[in-house]
Amino acid sequence: MMVERVRERLGRFGVWIPPYVLGVTSVEVQRRELVRIERLGYGSIWTGETPVASSMRSREAFAQLGLMLAATERIVVGAGIANIGNRAATAMHTGAATLAEAYPGRFVLGLGGHSGERPLGMLREYLDAMARPADTANQLADYPLVLAALGPRAHELARERAHGVHPFLQPVAHTAAARAAVGPGSLVIPHQSVVLETDPDTARSRLRAIFDAGVGAAHSPYARHYLRLGYSEADVLGRRSDRLIDDLLAWGDEAAVAARLTAQLDAGADHVLVHPFAADLPAAVDQLERLAPLLVGAAY
Repeated sequence: MMVERVRERLGRFGVWIPPYVLGVTSVEVQRRELVRIERLGYGSIWTGETPVASSMRSREAFAQLGLMLAATERIVVGAGIANIGNRAATAMHTGAATLAEAYPGRFVLGLGGHSGERPLGMLREYLDAMARPADTANQLADYPLVLAALGPRAHELARERAHGVHPFLQPVAHTAAARAAVGPGSLVIPHQSVVLETDPDTARSRLRAIFDAGVGAAHSPYARHYLRLGYSEADVLGRRSDRLIDDLLAWGDEAAVAARLTAQLDAGADHVLVHPFAADLPAAVDQLERLAPLLVGAAY
């Protein structure tokens, strides 16, 4: 029942905004732009959380999520993801339960973030610790839980212990694999980066800059995962091949980007999160406005 309720509430397309973009955007501007997103007809707004040790500026995740919920009326807000290294399991559970109680049907918790030794073991232990206060705390609201799962073992954990998966920066083929792994009873909510840019070199350079910042470093879980998906070392390391970039990034005009987003649905996604590359939040929402007629229909 939980999964079906969430599917109905989310619709087809939502939005993912990087935490650093929100971190440098004033609360006043955020409120205005979040209302714009809701009026455009998107079903959700998600943001992530940088690790504690990161030098990148971002706001505390639950304060940010609460701001997003308070600024809007109907749209679902998602943590994609809340980092398990940033807070104790009890704080994660009670924070999520509080938002779920305050805004019924409008909050989804995504978990992940441990990339050291035993990442799945650590996540499993964290889920165990989150469950303990749920057994004893009175009248805490339930909430949908998705995991930042990439590989087969992570998919198995999500199928056993969560309501679905929220993969980040993956090709359409991975969405199909995730759906096959978790089955029809789980949520598949992929992130899809987009650039409304028709020049190939300019568009690809935007994602290559993200990789150069460390996301796709040789030792990263993402690099190892792309190799597992069948990309070669030449694709994944160094400059990163056009093939890899084009599989991960939706670029082109509005029709081309919308076609990639729809391909994610065709591959088995329940709900696709649109991440527009932009220098600030208003510019990101400008891109979302251009795409809205092809995805959700503008509600202005």
